[in-house]
Amino acid sequence: MAWLVEPRASTVLQTHSWIDEVIVFPRSQLVAMLRRLRFGLLTQEWIRFVREIRRRSFDLVVDFHSILRSGLLSISTGAPQRVAFSPPFGREFAYLFANYRARLWPARMSRFDRNAGLVDFLSGAARPGPDCNELVADLGMWEPDRELRAEMAARLGAGPSPAVIHPGTSDATPFKRYTTEGYVEIARGLAAETAAPTVVAWGPGQTDRALASAIVSGAGAAARLAPPTPALGDLAALFACCRLFVGADSGPLHLASAIGIPVVQIIGPTDPVENAPDPRTPSRTVRTGLDCSPCRRGCAAATCMTTITPAAVLGAARDLLDVGSDPVAASRGLR
Repeated sequence: MAWLVEPRASTVLQTHSWIDEVIVFPRSQLVAMLRRLRFGLLTQEWIRFVREIRRRSFDLVVDFHSILRSGLLSISTGAPQRVAFSPPFGREFAYLFANYRARLWPARMSRFDRNAGLVDFLSGAARPGPDCNELVADLGMWEPDRELRAEMAARLGAGPSPAVIHPGTSDATPFKRYTTEGYVEIARGLAAETAAPTVVAWGPGQTDRALASAIVSGAGAAARLAPPTPALGDLAALFACCRLFVGADSGPLHLASAIGIPVVQIIGPTDPVENAPDPRTPSRTVRTGLDCSPCRRGCAAATCMTTITPAAVLGAARDLLDVGSDPVAASRGLR
């Protein structure tokens, strides 16, 4: 089995024995050529990539994204069987590139239920309801690379496993971020609950690093910057060394939940059903439930985020923490 993925996510997949091959889509190179109007080079690189994936003679492609880009990649493989979602989960006309389309109901369900429904569809038993957790439960939790995890544990140092705050979101969705002041109070509260300083992680780019640094500065001894995580594999290793994740709805949050550490999701403009964490992982979702939320597009005021109190987030964290013990460290040999 091969997995086609963009470069930033490749390190998360490359250590898993059940994946025979990780194929990296050269998106960054293609985008750079497009921006520089190098259409000749762009065409050459695209043809080279298509020839490379067609050389593998895939029999089946399963498109879990079902958007235009993934649909184009699916049909470019030349595979005779291409499976994707019908609308509403098949977006941007991606379903036109598939010759087998899974029609799921209801139109609002979590990504995990949706993806499990697509897997069920492959067996000819697509379910009409949202409860696909039995199939998901058969899969193991995501296991980060052992060497990376041991290296990350050494960088974190001795002592209780920390909680981790990941405050950033993509540059395109600043309205999903919680307030710096709120995270400062949460870091102080977590340190009091766990007797360990919280680590604050950040993603690529100056905005994330500045946000993390501001939280650490405001929290004083209650928080410190997490070790650098230049690739998703490093970030997964960091999360595996922590007892709790706190953050907004983001890719890192869903990575943490797939690894199996308890997560507190601070959510405002995005849908709490569609973006629910992995159902196998203990989690709490904190939101105010304003009439305008979810709205999918966000706004400059971000009232749905600013009205969430640090006390509510800490209450959710307290529900997930077993104060006085460190089950993550005990079970994963990090002490």
